[in-house]
Amino acid sequence: MKLKTAVVHDWLVTYAGSERVLEQILKLCPGSDLFSLIDFIPKNERGFLLDKHVETSFIQKFPFAKKRYRDYLPFMPFAIGRFNLSGYELIISSSHSVAKGVKKRPGQIHICYCHTPMRYAWDLKEQYLRESGLDRGIKGYLADRILSRIRGWDYSTASGVDHFIANSNYIKDRIKRAYGRDAHVIYPPVDTGSFRLEEKKEDFYLAVSRMVPYKKMDIIAEAFSDNGLPLVIIGDGPDYEKVRAKAKGKKNIALLGFQAGEVMKEYMRKAKAFVFAAEEDFGIVPVEAQACGTPVIAYGKGGALETVISPDEAEGPTGVFFNEQNSRSLNEAVERFESNRDKFDPHKIRANAERFGIERFRKEFRDFVNGVLAGK
Repeated sequence: MKLKTAVVHDWLVTYAGSERVLEQILKLCPGSDLFSLIDFIPKNERGFLLDKHVETSFIQKFPFAKKRYRDYLPFMPFAIGRFNLSGYELIISSSHSVAKGVKKRPGQIHICYCHTPMRYAWDLKEQYLRESGLDRGIKGYLADRILSRIRGWDYSTASGVDHFIANSNYIKDRIKRAYGRDAHVIYPPVDTGSFRLEEKKEDFYLAVSRMVPYKKMDIIAEAFSDNGLPLVIIGDGPDYEKVRAKAKGKKNIALLGFQAGEVMKEYMRKAKAFVFAAEEDFGIVPVEAQACGTPVIAYGKGGALETVISPDEAEGPTGVFFNEQNSRSLNEAVERFESNRDKFDPHKIRANAERFGIERFRKEFRDFVNGVLAGK
């Protein structure tokens, strides 16, 4: 990848799933320049950016942009279009919101690694408005109009992308529905090497997540409040009090709040099973659990269907699914897991996780870009 390259990311506020992809892209393109709407990564946490300077947009200087940047969504399409990328031969966007909407000139190649078409404008528009309290009244009407206009912009800018890469077959289908475009699937990189296999499991279930509405952590707490089985919950966020209310007074549920990475890994290694209730585009954490040899009980939609193998699918299962995002359906899956416990081999579970490792991502991404540049 010797072409002069610009890498564009939506926003830089934390090191999460999309930033792990960005990190590997930057390592594959070390001479690239990096652009992002905002950059609030602390100095001591910038290693994944290779300590690059980040060219930011005018939103960087908006009031309270560090914590309330999502409030400036109406300005983002204009802001991303203001980046001057005319001097680059190759543009690689890492996009789950607006990054793919950068402008390009004739002769440039734009490859978009799409984590998802913009959730607010497409599949999750109604959910976003409802959970933001913007599903009624004048504010709701205005928010709906704004998101509809952004949806039109998002669709129109898809034509500026020469090649889409999807992070799962689930997102490949969403790209086809939203933009009418085909995409090549390259699963995100999971650092399976930093998770150690543990054969001997202890008698507790584990849930780890940011506590935001779509993660449905309250459903997990409610289910285990009902079934009485031991559960450890790690994480914090806006829904913390909601989750705590579901677990209140239940001695079988330990709510630990935020925990450092090594503490979380220790629990993940020892857990009887990892419980995951979100509908994710891919879902890195269930793969990390499997890297510990820990089976997964997951909601049966989204990327989990591509990373978890149920006993009904093949020998060497790695987990079970539940079909509805409610406590009853989850508890039915817990019962199925308990009745199939002898079928779960930690070594086979670990082997499944290794299909999603970092080196696999680097090879597939490099091969795809080189193929594009070679005119394949």
